[in-house]
Amino acid sequence: MVAEDIGTRLRVARMQKGMSLRSLAGSLGVSASLISQVETGKTQPSVSTLYAIVTHLGISIDELLGVSVPTAPSAPAADSPAPIAASSIPGRASVQRAEDNAVLEMENGVRWERLAAGEGPADALLVTYEPGATSSVEGKLMRHAGVEYAYLLEGELTVQIDFDTFTIRPGDSLHFDSVRPHLYLNRSDRIARGIWFVVGRREQNQSMPAASGVGQAPPTSIGSAVDVLRAMDDLDR
Repeated sequence: MVAEDIGTRLRVARMQKGMSLRSLAGSLGVSASLISQVETGKTQPSVSTLYAIVTHLGISIDELLGVSVPTAPSAPAADSPAPIAASSIPGRASVQRAEDNAVLEMENGVRWERLAAGEGPADALLVTYEPGATSSVEGKLMRHAGVEYAYLLEGELTVQIDFDTFTIRPGDSLHFDSVRPHLYLNRSDRIARGIWFVVGRREQNQSMPAASGVGQAPPTSIGSAVDVLRAMDDLDR
């Protein structure tokens, strides 16, 4: 997935919300120039910045990657058997080939591959951190809706959750409420790769009110992407 495709989808989502570059940037605590460069594909966002943008705009990872979520097939006529695709299994199960994975390359060597999409509540991702890669180049911890589950397949990854720091290795797994501030960092000289599931973030996006329009002041006490995510979490309380 090229950066221009992601940028175009972010720009369309922003315009559909009636937000200017400056108002979105002000809400996220970043420069309008950064948002513009992301939208035009001239730069790649970090994981924390991307989560802040999509959460503030209320869009899903599927929408960002242009993934079509399969819908239930219509019932066949009584006198004609339903065709069965080679990749289909009754009950809406499906097989997604590796070459069909939607891919998102982010700043500083972080790569997401969207695994088989469906109507369920989870974002399923194959996540790769190159040596030295981190979820936030500024070192800021991020927060977003949902519960995060991960299983490391290879390499070594440092995970900070609140004030606790863990090092996970192949076979290790973790889960935590994603509204807790967290950060990922590959301090090793080898690739770290694992399977991630974020459960519940989609429902948060669907229940969010529309983002602030042009001319409306951004929420108070917001100075960073982390603050935006916290403000979004507070909306439904």
